[in-house]
Amino acid sequence: MKTFITRTISALFFVAIMLGGILYNSFTFFLLFFVINFFALLEYLRLVRKIDPEYEQISSWHRYGLMIASCGIMMAFSGGQFGGDSFSLGFIGWALAIVFLMVLPLGEILMNNTFSLKNMGYSALGLIYVTVSIGMLVDMRLNDVLQFSLPSGQPIGYLVPLLLIIFIWINDTMAYIVGSLIGRTPFFPSISPKKTTEGSVGGMVLAVATAGVFGWYWGKSVLAFEHWLALAGIAAIFGTIGDLLESKLKRLAGVKDSGNMMPGHGGFLDRFDSLLLASPFAWLYVYFFLH
Repeated sequence: MKTFITRTISALFFVAIMLGGILYNSFTFFLLFFVINFFALLEYLRLVRKIDPEYEQISSWHRYGLMIASCGIMMAFSGGQFGGDSFSLGFIGWALAIVFLMVLPLGEILMNNTFSLKNMGYSALGLIYVTVSIGMLVDMRLNDVLQFSLPSGQPIGYLVPLLLIIFIWINDTMAYIVGSLIGRTPFFPSISPKKTTEGSVGGMVLAVATAGVFGWYWGKSVLAFEHWLALAGIAAIFGTIGDLLESKLKRLAGVKDSGNMMPGHGGFLDRFDSLLLASPFAWLYVYFFLH
């Protein structure tokens, strides 16, 4: 009972922080996902060190330079939204990202007697898997080309990121319920023994169906009906793959959770693994099909 209460309180606190950051204004959105990126990348690097102990030997320059480059990339995705036309947060971010991404390999060669392309690859993969994915979510919120508006003209740039999170949550919840009721066939037993094919398919179908009902009756003034279905499909399909990918990383690392961000709920990667894979595909869809 105590564990249930702890999980519930932490979940409510988590939801409040997420909704506040997403909905309040563009800067709180950026700040929220800047923090998420920072700690999710730290958790990824922790998993890599457990998977391959050789990664533990990277120099301090490599470790700290990677985090600064990640922060720079996130700032770069903000573009010219924060600051003046000639000197914005995005400009500073581009400068940091370019400098550290160019100098990082050179510093690693000079400061580490055992330079390893494999370790550089682990770091580059982390930037792509975590930082670029979250950066695309920020870009959908801040990029004027990708903005949406209500019929009244009020901008709602947070729409697609918020819908992705909601659809992923519906997919996960429905997959758990359907799997508990009728799940019999293991989905990927070597990666996630508790997932079933019935639950996974049921979650995807119900997520798309929910989006379709809402989009048909209430959402067509903002997005065309087919876009509601497409975004829900992206969230469900790639969100599920993202969850399996992170489960595989944890299994290779021999850990149950990626971290302990929330009591009873795991770490940042555990909470946002689905979003990390869904957001790039949603960005591509929005950029090429919605505008």
